[in-house]
Amino acid sequence: MSETKTAEQLAEEIKAAHKETIDKVKEIAEEALGKASSNETLSADLKGKADEALIKMNELTEQVANIEQRLSREPGAGDGGAKSLGEQFTESESVKAWLGEQPTKGKVDMQVKATLTTVTTDTDGAVGDGVAPTRLPGIQSMPQRRMTVRDLLTQGRMDGNTLEYVKETGFNNNAAPVAEGAKKPETDIKLDLVTTTAKVIAHWTKVSRQALDDVSQLRSMIDQRLIYGLAYAEEQQLLNGDGTGQNLSGLITNATAYSEAFTPTSGTAIDTMRLAMLQATLAEYPATGHVMNPIDWARVELTKDGDTRYLIGQPQGMASPTLWGLPVVETQAIAQDKFLTGAFKLGAQVFDRWQSRVEVGYENDDFTKNLVTILAEERLALAVYRPEAFIYGDLGFVV
Repeated sequence: MSETKTAEQLAEEIKAAHKETIDKVKEIAEEALGKASSNETLSADLKGKADEALIKMNELTEQVANIEQRLSREPGAGDGGAKSLGEQFTESESVKAWLGEQPTKGKVDMQVKATLTTVTTDTDGAVGDGVAPTRLPGIQSMPQRRMTVRDLLTQGRMDGNTLEYVKETGFNNNAAPVAEGAKKPETDIKLDLVTTTAKVIAHWTKVSRQALDDVSQLRSMIDQRLIYGLAYAEEQQLLNGDGTGQNLSGLITNATAYSEAFTPTSGTAIDTMRLAMLQATLAEYPATGHVMNPIDWARVELTKDGDTRYLIGQPQGMASPTLWGLPVVETQAIAQDKFLTGAFKLGAQVFDRWQSRVEVGYENDDFTKNLVTILAEERLALAVYRPEAFIYGDLGFVV
């Protein structure tokens, strides 16, 4: 049974026959040239051989061309891999033709084309810069903290820059039963005038007019981020402002230090929060909420009893965070292992002189540079009516 030959094998056989025919034509041509140089007449037999060899050479040339075209169109044609420079040189037609002439001097050139790849370096065959990336529309914003402290406080408006309020700083209650005709006892009340001023929180950014025109979402994105930046700084000030310079005098700065009325048995952070509520109640300002760092609230929710059952947390529950019946506000504006419990609605109030706003204008030589300045600012004051209404202390998680 004869072996089936591949297209490549048949092509090699035809190429070999083609070369043999070319050699025969060369031999006849050399014989004819020799006779012509000696003025000999070419015989009919030599002419016939020459015609026969030329016809066969042309037929084989056409077959070789057809087979090479078919092989180049077939998927997976060839050896399936990139050829080395040595392989390309030995298979080059120009090199084969030159070697077929059995040269004794001279040279032959071979042009090698680079393989096209997706690299982006400055090399031959690098087409990576032509690959179009997939660009998602819009601008992906950074994560934002949920601001919550302001919502605990009573809101107000103010006129002018100065906020004054009268605070009761002492109450000597001498009320008592009095006999008929006896002198009534006197009670002393001490009042103090507290003065504070509105503080400005502001920041700005500069952007080119071309960028605002070319990026449709840029203006709204800048406005939103600037307003968020104000709220972020405001929450820090409402809690931690130290009252110096242009800082607000915050809730924690004015709060009363935690002091437990009694020491509970095997006390926990949960016990501490309940005793803080008691301390506010004893000051006649019942607490309305707690402020805790998210890490600390997670510790509280994960507290388990001796049977590994959750005391506070409900893994499948959807209720808002509460502790001892009061809402728990989680914010990273308060330090870890610290808490603030208090009567937020009665004990303090925030006053807005300028609500958060964004303005656009030219500054210095912005106009000649096609730049605009976008400014965000707010102006507010904080009044802490009763420091006793706010209890601040440690939870005891960090030793």
